[in-house]
Amino acid sequence: MSKKRNILFIMADQLRADYLGCNGHPTIQTPNIDKLAHNGVNFTKAYCQAPVCGPSRMSFYTGRYAFSHGASYNNVPLNISEKSLGEYLRPLGYRVGLVGKTHMKRDDEGMNRLGINPESSRGVLLSQCGFEPFERDDGLHPDQSVNPDLRYNQYLRENGFEGDNPWHEWANSAEDDNGEVLSGWHMRNCHLPARVPEEHSETAYTTNRAIDFITEAADQPWCLHLSYIKPHWPYIAPAPYHNMYSADDILPAVKSEAERDNPHPVIAAFMNHSEGVIFSREETRKRVIPAYMGLITQLDDHIGRLMQFLEQKGILDDTTIVLTADHGDYLGDHWLGEKELFHEPSVRIPLIICDPSQHADETRGQTNDELIESIDLVPTFIELAGGKVASHILEGRSLLPQIQSKEKPENWREFVVSEADYAWRGARTELGLEPDQTRAFMVRNHRWKYIHFEHFRPQLFDLQSDPQELNDLGNHPDYEEIRTELAQAVYDWFRHRKTRTTISNEDVASRTGKAQSKGYLFGVW
Repeated sequence: MSKKRNILFIMADQLRADYLGCNGHPTIQTPNIDKLAHNGVNFTKAYCQAPVCGPSRMSFYTGRYAFSHGASYNNVPLNISEKSLGEYLRPLGYRVGLVGKTHMKRDDEGMNRLGINPESSRGVLLSQCGFEPFERDDGLHPDQSVNPDLRYNQYLRENGFEGDNPWHEWANSAEDDNGEVLSGWHMRNCHLPARVPEEHSETAYTTNRAIDFITEAADQPWCLHLSYIKPHWPYIAPAPYHNMYSADDILPAVKSEAERDNPHPVIAAFMNHSEGVIFSREETRKRVIPAYMGLITQLDDHIGRLMQFLEQKGILDDTTIVLTADHGDYLGDHWLGEKELFHEPSVRIPLIICDPSQHADETRGQTNDELIESIDLVPTFIELAGGKVASHILEGRSLLPQIQSKEKPENWREFVVSEADYAWRGARTELGLEPDQTRAFMVRNHRWKYIHFEHFRPQLFDLQSDPQELNDLGNHPDYEEIRTELAQAVYDWFRHRKTRTTISNEDVASRTGKAQSKGYLFGVW
C-alpha cells in the first residue's frame, strides 16, 4: 500500500488573483508562488462562494454553497450538523491541523442542545470547523476586544515587545520620526514600516508555527490548513517590504465615471461606505497598494522558506500543495474598497494545485480556464486521500481529473455561483431593507455575469466585450433574453441544492421499490 500524500492547504486572506506574477501582474515579485504554478496547475477562473471571509471559508471547509450551509456572513454560526474537511479526512488516517485563521463561529445553541462541552475533545473540533487548532488566530485583534491569552501576543512579549496588545502596538503600528506610535488601522500610515522586525511579524510567526506542526506530525499523514491573515488589512508591512514597491508599480484603477454617475442602487450604497469613499481617492491607492504588494511578496518569501523546509525534511515530493484565497480586494476598482460584491477583483480567487505525483506530470505547468468553485477542494482532498466522496452532501466536484489529465472534463459546470448577504452593512439601512431582504446571487459563465439582487433590478456584464465590467447591461432592452436565460439558471441552481444530507444516494437506491418485500403490502388486491 502506497504512503498517503500530505496536503498543505495554504490560504491567504484577501489576496487578489491578479496580484501574482504567474497571473500576469507586471511588477509584483512572487517567484515562489510562480514556481508552484510552474510545477502544478494554475486555475485561472476560480471563484469563491461568497466574497467575504466567514461564508467563503465555510464553503471551502464544508464543500457546500453558503445557501446550503447557512453561515451567510461573518460570525453567523456554522450549523453543528455540517460536516467539514477534518471530519472527512480524519477517518482516512490524517492528522488535520489548523495554523492561522478560519473565521468560524461555533454553534453554541446547537452544542448546548446536544449537551456537548466545548472544551471536550469532540467539542473542540466542532468549535474549530473540524480542525485540530494547533494555533488558531483569526488575525484581527482591536484593543477593545483582544483576547488576553492570544498566543501571538504572548510570543511578542517573550521576545521583548511589551504592551497591552503587542499585535496592534508592534505588528500593526508604525512610528514617526519623533517615536510616536501610529496605528496601522489608519491607512495614511501604511507607507511606514511596522514597528515589529520582519522575523517576528505575523506572516513569519505563522510560518514558524506551520513548521512546528509538520515537525510534530512526523510520519503520520497530515493535512495542514495554513491560513495567513495577510495581505488583509491593516495594510502595514515590516521592513524591507513596506517600501519595496512605489506608486509607479500601481496599475490604474478599473473604474469609469459612468459607474458613479448612474450606479446600481446596491452598488451606490456600497460606494457610500467609508472604505468606498476613501479608496475612490488616488491618494489612498498610492499609499495602500504598495504596502499591499509588499505584504504579498513577504508572504511569497515565507512560502519559499516553507518549501525549503519541506525539501530539507525530505517530504516535498510527498506533499500536495494548494494555494488560494478566501476572496479578493477592490483596492479602489469600481469606486469600491473591501470585497463583498461580485466584480472580478472581489470574487475571483487564485488557485494553484501542485501535485508531485507522476500522475500529474502531464499537466505540470499548465493553466486551466475551466470554471472552478472553492467547494471543489473538499472532494479533491478526499480523493487525494483515497476516500469516497459523499455525493449526497458535497456540492463541489473533485479537481483530481483536471490535475492529472489535460483532457477536458466531461459535463463540467456551465457556470459558477457566488452569494452575498449584506444585512450587517450600512448599505442595508441606506436602502431601507429589513435584515432578511439583503440577499444577492451571481452566476457567471464563460461569457456572461448575471447578478440577482432581491428587491432591485439585476446586473449583467458581457465579459467578452467588457472584461473590466464597466458597462452594466442590467436594464438594457437589447439583453432581456440573456437576462431571462441567466435568471432561469439561478432558479435551476436553487432547485438542485443538496438538502437530503442524512442518507446517501446509494442507500436510497438500495431501498427503492423494496417495501412489499419487507411486508408493507399497500396496493395489493
